[in-house]
Formats: sequence, structure tokens, C-alpha cells
Amino acid sequence: MKDNIQPLPSDVAAVLGAPKRLAALDAAMPMFLGPDPDFDDIAALAAALFSAPISLVTILGRTDQWFLARQGTPEIRAPSEDSFCARMIALGGGKPLILADARADSDFSKLPSVTDEPHLRFYAGVPIIADGEAIGTVCVFDTKPHARTAPDLLPRLERLASLAGSLIKLKEEARRRMLAAEALSRDEKRHALALDAANVASWLWEIPTGVVAGNEIFYRMLGVKPARPMSARKFFAAVHPLDRKATIDHLRNALASGKEYDGLFRAAKSGRWLLGRGRVHEWDADGRPSVFLGINVDVTDGQLASERTRLLLRELNHRVKNTLAMLQSLARQTLRQTSDPVEFMDAFAGRLQSLSEAHGLLSDHEWGVIHLKMLLQKQIMPYALDYDSQVEIHKDEVELGPDQAVGLGLVLHELATNARKYGALSVRSGKVVIAARVVSEEGQRVLHMTWHEVGGPPVHPDGRRGFGSVLIERSLDKILGSSVHVEYLPKGATAVIRMPL
Repeated sequence: MKDNIQPLPSDVAAVLGAPKRLAALDAAMPMFLGPDPDFDDIAALAAALFSAPISLVTILGRTDQWFLARQGTPEIRAPSEDSFCARMIALGGGKPLILADARADSDFSKLPSVTDEPHLRFYAGVPIIADGEAIGTVCVFDTKPHARTAPDLLPRLERLASLAGSLIKLKEEARRRMLAAEALSRDEKRHALALDAANVASWLWEIPTGVVAGNEIFYRMLGVKPARPMSARKFFAAVHPLDRKATIDHLRNALASGKEYDGLFRAAKSGRWLLGRGRVHEWDADGRPSVFLGINVDVTDGQLASERTRLLLRELNHRVKNTLAMLQSLARQTLRQTSDPVEFMDAFAGRLQSLSEAHGLLSDHEWGVIHLKMLLQKQIMPYALDYDSQVEIHKDEVELGPDQAVGLGLVLHELATNARKYGALSVRSGKVVIAARVVSEEGQRVLHMTWHEVGGPPVHPDGRRGFGSVLIERSLDKILGSSVHVEYLPKGATAVIRMPL
């Protein structure tokens, strides 16, 4: 049947595409792209008026006619090309139309719904008007002609169409109000979230009544529950005792001078640091302060950061001294191993780089703890031809302190450089297998770690002992109870490390 659809006459298409009509239609279409039960009674009344089996309340788009309500058909839309309503609006100038038998009218007789199933005959339709434009219809159909129609039925159908138009208008206004309310709610929520993210609290002190009220953040900062207005006495009681007198003095000075209040204090319950700012906002007839408006900003992170910076500087001073002592030891040990200046610089530079990598990781973690996995990757990756395929790690979750990380980093550096020059990391077929397990020994956590090289060139112990072996075994001297034992077996170097955590 689709192939039999007749193209819209040019005048009908022009009406459907008229800019004013489309503008009025656009306001309604977001609400109506399918059936709406609020219009079902209108469709039922229209069908009852004409004793017709099919009735529709429609929105007429440029290409499709959408059914807001329908009776006698399961469809929810139909193409505009096969629309009685489109032709009624265009050909009749938007006036109501009754067709006793569509076969007798040349404008309708060739429509597929007339010539084919469902063989429509009778039609009565009235336009739905919105903003002066016909955007839809209330209409009825019958597969049998109606010889005569009572004269009062069409005006009654017009009233139903007017009711449908009013209902569309109400729904459109309700939708606009809902969208406006949602936009306002989003703005308020965004504003509240911004204040919350910035930890900004606002509060107002009505001095004559002694009542202090603020936003949710204000009460949360002070640890006051429930969040509701409170007395000035309770407000001051929420300030940490050590900061209370200074805070009250600053406020009194601001009240007396009219100048801005500016103070830093801690909340009594949470211990959070709050920066307070404010000033007198209103005075009474006698010139006395009546309303004080203020804000609080949570600056705890800044205060803690300052304290952290001081602690880190002290830690850094300690680390610098330790590092200088370690550098002296490295230089002496490296000189004892070689008298060649070039070989000395290569070996010493590599060990300095190892220290730098370990210090970099610790610095990134504010000289706290770092994970063993990160240290392994930093120290071994530069010396592996293909880290993912050549380094196999089996480990527990291990966290290392500064001294442990620096010492173990030197051990790993020496093992990795030796493996790259002479061992498993010098060929692509070689592999380093690392196992790290944490065990409990007399209530203390101890790291047991093994380094085992496989698949590399055959090992000649006499040719390997001078390259870092002493340094490997002494790198953990600062950590009591630690030890490193290295063996150069023919199939590959093996190191066994024990280090209390």
C-alpha cells in the first residue's frame, strides 16, 4: 500500500511547511510524540458523537501525523501523504470538514486509505488551533458512508477540538514551568556544590536577638547538629577554646569600629581551621550594629600543607646529610674497584642515578613509603631489552620506608647493571625472576627476596666478583638485621636478600 501513497499537493505541502505553523508546532511536539491518556476521553466523546468506529486526536507534522489519542486503530502515527487532516487544513482554510463519502470527493477519493484497506468513507474533522495556527485535529472516520449528519454535531466536535487545544496549551505551560524549575534547581544545586567544593560558609548574626543562622556548610564546618539557627553563645562555644578569646575580641573590634572582621580559628569539635571574614551589614536608628554578615572558609588543607612543608624540610635536611655520607662511601668503594677514570665515572654515575631514582620516588610520595613494584620498575627497566618479557616478578604487597628504598635501590641497580653487561639482561632470551615475600619472624615483618637470572650467557665467577659485589652486600648496612648474599652460579647470578620492614 505504501507504493500507492499519493504525493501531497503543492498547496497542502506549503501549508504543512508554513513557518508560523511549524513554530507553533515546535512548542507542542516535544511533549507529544506518542499517545497521551489525557486525550483519550476527547477521542471517545468524538467517536460517540458520530457513532463512528475510529476517532483520533492528532498532531500534524510536516511528514507524519502523530496520534495523541486513538480509538479503533492500534497505530500511533500515519504519513502526512495519506492524511485526510492535512488536506482538510490546507484545502478548507482550517475550517471544519465533513465528508459523507470520500469516494465522491476528488481531493480524497484516491487516497490509499480510501481505495485500499481500511476503505474509509465517512470523515469529520476539526482543526486544533494553537497560537492562531492549526497544529492538529480532532477527527472521526467510518468505513461506511453517512447519508446525513445532525447539524449540531460539528459545533460539538469544534468544542472538543477547542478543549484539546486548551489542554495542549496547559501542558505546554506546565512543561515550561517544569523546565524553568529544573533549571533553577540545577542553578541552586550548582551554586551549593560550588560553595561546598570551595568550603565557603555564610552566616548572619542578628545582634539584638542574639540569633546566628547560616547555610548548611556553616553548621557542618562547626560540627553543629541539627543545622538550625542558634544563639551567639552557642556559636562562640563552637570555636576551639584556645582560639575563642581572640575570635571574640576580633568580632568586638569589628562591631565597635565598623571595620572588617578577619580572624583564623579552629572549630572545637572537628579541629578544622576556619578563616572568618565579615562586617556589620545594618545599624539601628540609634547607630548601633544590628546585623553582622560573615563567611567562613575552610583553610585546613593550607594549614596542614604548611606544617607538612616544615616537616618535609626537616626530613630533607636529614636526608641530605645521609645522602652525602652515602656518596662518600660509594665513591670510596668505586675507587677501590677500579683505577681507570672512565670506568670509575661510568660506575659512579650509574650509582648516583640509582640514588636519584630512589630519591625521586620518595620525593613524589613526600618521603613516606613507596611500593616495591615501583622501585623494581625504576631500577631495572633502563637495563632490560624488553622489561615485560624479561622480568618476571612474584611478590606480596610491600611498602618500603626511605632508608629501605634507598638501600634496596642500590642493590637492584648493581644487580641490573651486572645482568645487562654480563648476564640475563644482555640477551633477549635471558630472564630475571624475582620473588618477594613478607614473613613474620618473632612478631616482626621481614622481606625475603630472591633475584635469579636464567637464559643468559654462562657465568664465570672470577670475572664477575669485582663488579659491585661488595657494594651489593653492604648497601643495606644501615638497616639492622638485613643481609644480601650473591652467588654467581654457572647458569646465572642469584641474590638472596633479607630486610626487616
